[in-house]
Amino acid sequence: MPEGPEVALDSIQERVNEEVERETSGFIRVIALTTALLAALAAISSLQAGATVNEALVLKTESAQLQSQASDQWAYYQAKGIKEAVARASATSWMAAGKAVPTALTASVAKYVAQQAEIFIAAQKLEKQRDAKSAEADHLLHQHHGFADAVALFQVAIALGAITALTRSRPVFVGSIALGVAGAAIFAWAYVA
Repeated sequence: MPEGPEVALDSIQERVNEEVERETSGFIRVIALTTALLAALAAISSLQAGATVNEALVLKTESAQLQSQASDQWAYYQAKGIKEAVARASATSWMAAGKAVPTALTASVAKYVAQQAEIFIAAQKLEKQRDAKSAEADHLLHQHHGFADAVALFQVAIALGAITALTRSRPVFVGSIALGVAGAAIFAWAYVA
């Protein structure tokens, strides 16, 4: 009498293994596609971060050049002021001596005052240009930090994707997706800002 019904355990084990393989390979494909998408987003974020910081550096350099030009204008303004003060002192000497102030001296005072007014306007214009370039550079640096933060989040998400592929851990994969979404949100915010 047979001890029990014969069951083909080998064929059942093969089917179970095939089913696990099929289910796992589908999950691995999802991990691979997600990781590839995250890598592409990280590359785009990295390019944007580099571009914004380079543009900010150029603007900061231009701002420094404008500051130098404005400083030159203010020095020129002061020189004209000193010449005007010397001409006024000479005019005062003429008046103290009871003599008429030469017209050339009076004309010099008027000329220096007019020149100072022009220089004042030019210096202020350069300072406004400097401030505008500096503000734009500051904005780009702020934007750069957003792109750099997005790159960091994408890289961690990619690393978690690799861990997921090795461990087949769905909670780690959810963490990878969450960080990827956070990175995408920061990238979008930096791009719009």
